[in-house]
Amino acid sequence: MNHFGSGELETAVIQSELCIGCGACVRLCPYFDSYRGKTALLFPCAVEKGRCFAYCPKIEVDLDAITRFLHGKPYDGNPLGHHRGIFIARAGEKVRKQSFQAGGTVTALMVYAFRSGNIRGAVLTNRKGLLPEPRFVTRSADVYRASLSKYTAAPTLSALNEALDKGHGNLGVVGTPCQVTAVSQMRMNPMDKPGFKDPTALVVGLFCTWALDFRRFETFLAGEVPLEKIVKIDIPPPPAQVLEVYLEDGKREFPLDRIRPLVPDTCGYCPDMTAEFADVSVGVLEGRGDRNTLIVRTERGERIAREAEEKGFLVLEEMPRENLEHLQWAAGNKKKRGFLRSREAGKVNGEPGKTLFRLAPECLDGVFQDR
Repeated sequence: MNHFGSGELETAVIQSELCIGCGACVRLCPYFDSYRGKTALLFPCAVEKGRCFAYCPKIEVDLDAITRFLHGKPYDGNPLGHHRGIFIARAGEKVRKQSFQAGGTVTALMVYAFRSGNIRGAVLTNRKGLLPEPRFVTRSADVYRASLSKYTAAPTLSALNEALDKGHGNLGVVGTPCQVTAVSQMRMNPMDKPGFKDPTALVVGLFCTWALDFRRFETFLAGEVPLEKIVKIDIPPPPAQVLEVYLEDGKREFPLDRIRPLVPDTCGYCPDMTAEFADVSVGVLEGRGDRNTLIVRTERGERIAREAEEKGFLVLEEMPRENLEHLQWAAGNKKKRGFLRSREAGKVNGEPGKTLFRLAPECLDGVFQDR
């Protein structure tokens, strides 16, 4: 694995507008900070090999190394990544009385993980007005406060870095595919720290086609609705093709064609729709806004999901073949678009310290073939 420092990270990622503002480099040291969706290097740093570079999901991401670490198998370019099972899911009776978005699967899993002792803390994304706010919580009751979707890029992992700096372990983390990629690289101990122990106990990935630039999104909404009256924001599953803004006195809908220009350019390089490097991945079930798709990926993810089902926190159903086929098609298209753009920009298997992804050339070729 190639290691570089903050100078290379600033040049290759931040100045090149590849940064998604995930927070993986924030709160590691005094040099990086995040403000209203933007990450900046505040002062020069002389460290030649930094955690900031090693954790970043937008530079030198060795897909094969991560996959072998998590699954003991090579990265094969499968649209959905390695997995043990795919289900329709929703929150069970133990949490049904609470409010949450879609089927409530993420909330149910995290609440169960707390109450069962599988995790002792959780890194989540709350909201202060429209602004997504990283949160580290130590009680299951706090999970409900972060249960609504945000749709804007967030520096969530800064809360993880703070928690680790204070000695917390056995953590749950909820994040988007880029955030989950950063977490997987943290878990690989890239700095070869003696006595290192994986600080995570459950990583829940969120399906993501793109995230919105917070500042641009805020400006857009400010011209359309009173920001102080926004209660909730939602993007229903296809075929809706709208963004819904719930207000204290009603609801407004905006066609996604008006929203997509607010997506940062870096999202176009991403090949991962379903958070392939999580323990479990969750998205809204197509055509059913009250249900989730749950992809179980790792042994510990499967164990916790099954325990949650047995204890009444989660309800699992078989995934119909047509839903699975469309999910694979959608994820495959994103993978092709992301790798194609990355390859055209010279960001696949390129110069050390400047490339985005590393993977076997034959695997990359396979992505563009029909599966």
